[in-house]
Amino acid sequence: MSEPDGFVIARRYRGPEDSGNGGYTCGMVARFVSGDAEVTLRKPPPLDVPLRVAPVADGVEVYDGGTLIAEGRPASPDVRVPAPVTLAEAEAARPGYTGYERHAFPTCFVCGTDRAGDGLMIHAGKVEGREVWAAPFRPDPSLPSAGGMLAPEIVWSALDCPGAWAVERAARDRPVVLGRMAAHLERPAPADAAYTAVGWPIGSEGRKLYSGTAVFDAAGEAIGWSRQTWVVLA
Repeated sequence: MSEPDGFVIARRYRGPEDSGNGGYTCGMVARFVSGDAEVTLRKPPPLDVPLRVAPVADGVEVYDGGTLIAEGRPASPDVRVPAPVTLAEAEAARPGYTGYERHAFPTCFVCGTDRAGDGLMIHAGKVEGREVWAAPFRPDPSLPSAGGMLAPEIVWSALDCPGAWAVERAARDRPVVLGRMAAHLERPAPADAAYTAVGWPIGSEGRKLYSGTAVFDAAGEAIGWSRQTWVVLA
């Protein structure tokens, strides 16, 4: 839960083993920004420590003590959302998830292969005949919600990792970490529904890879979408 001047990233919401999942962290920062938000991660978000949120002229800054961890500002993602992927199509794509063969972060809250039960288990494979990657998921009842709707940071989480797997080939087998994410949440997401998470590549520039993501409900309506910058680790 966010506090008035900060928040804590619980270990459940890790990406790499010792730091917060990028999408979840961005979603927590976005709580302190009005409307659509773009969040830039400056350092690996630490787990289980109070993070301080400081207002600045164009948004907020997030600190661990005196170390700048993230910056958030109002901004909308500049992406063109593709046609929906059905739950059946996403289910058919999931066996192609390359994370089953190799995964730098197998305990990631969103896409880790070792998180059955308390993770989202979004394992996105390439959809046949399309340049999009997709996976179905159904939120676990233990995830934070209010009034029957998922907490916004959980939707941000679901919008995270499909984008990484969509650009994985461009990373040439090296791990990627989220550097920046801008997201728009179109409508609240019921906590007891099934969804499809979709990612697609946008481009690259050196060690920076760009992707888009979206989450669709079972009727093919977009719950939200994002644009991301991924950094290839050396």
